Amino acid sequence: MERIKFKIFILCSAFLFALPAFADESAVSLSTLVTPQNVSFETCTKTFPMNSERLFYLTLAAVNANRFEIKEVQSKTGYILFSAVEKEFLASVVSIDKYRSMLKITPANNNYYFAPGIVLNMYKYIDINANEHLQNIPKGG
Repeated sequence: MERIKFKIFILCSAFLFALPAFADESAVSLSTLVTPQNVSFETCTKTFPMNSERLFYLTLAAVNANRFEIKEVQSKTGYILFSAVEKEFLASVVSIDKYRSMLKITPANNNYYFAPGIVLNMYKYIDINANEHLQNIPKGG
């Protein structure tokens, strides 16, 4: 009985140690998302297949969903100033054409050493909610 338990233990240990070797190399680990590092400008810009107004509201929702602190919102020019992890970021929405818009999320101090998860989680939120119906919430009277 002891031999069987020992063999099962060895088999499970071998499986657990071999598991990272079979992991998807393209997947970004959690530690990579939250560890500050030099982030390329290309990572800070992304084009979405939607008009600029829709992208602006989804970006505002993404800032809120990630629990970042909104400092300033300018809907006419399409930018949102917010802070995350004690750094300020500027999210700018630019219309490319009638059906496409670009979102640029850059650090306000131009120092691109930060956790890339701040930007990537915003993009992910927008991608996931791109087809959601946006509606106005009536003011309480």
